[in-house]
Amino acid sequence: MRKILTLIIMFVSIVFSGNMAFADDQQEALKFFKTYVNAANSYSTSVENMYAPDAKIIRQVVKPDGELVDVETDTNTYIKQMKLGRTGARLKNYKNHYSDIRVVKVANGYKIDALRQPSGEKYKLKTYMILQKQPSGNWLIVEEMMQTKVQTFLKYAKN
Repeated sequence: MRKILTLIIMFVSIVFSGNMAFADDQQEALKFFKTYVNAANSYSTSVENMYAPDAKIIRQVVKPDGELVDVETDTNTYIKQMKLGRTGARLKNYKNHYSDIRVVKVANGYKIDALRQPSGEKYKLKTYMILQKQPSGNWLIVEEMMQTKVQTFLKYAKN
């Protein structure tokens, strides 16, 4: 009887500690996302280091008729575009505001879903990031999708 009770206690402890690790990682992922938002909205160069070198970057262009067109790019190209746009964004005091933020465990990390509202706009656009905890303990964005109404991204779409 004592062995059975010991096994039950061990099992409950293992399950409980696993759930705590899940909750801790989920909170860390959310904290990383908030750090990303603060860095991006303050035009910090630290944003460039928040992406995995081989991250999947998707800009989903919302055409005026509502059609969605995915435009994919690689991390290096995206960071170059980010650097070029940083000065103009700072001059315009451009910021993104996020709402309806959800964190969900997925096979390769944590997915953060949210609605993004560009400054000065009344509409909100869908966005998500998949964050992955690295062996070093650091978090990186391994996939990102942001909807945009900026039609110039369409010139990069692969037909």
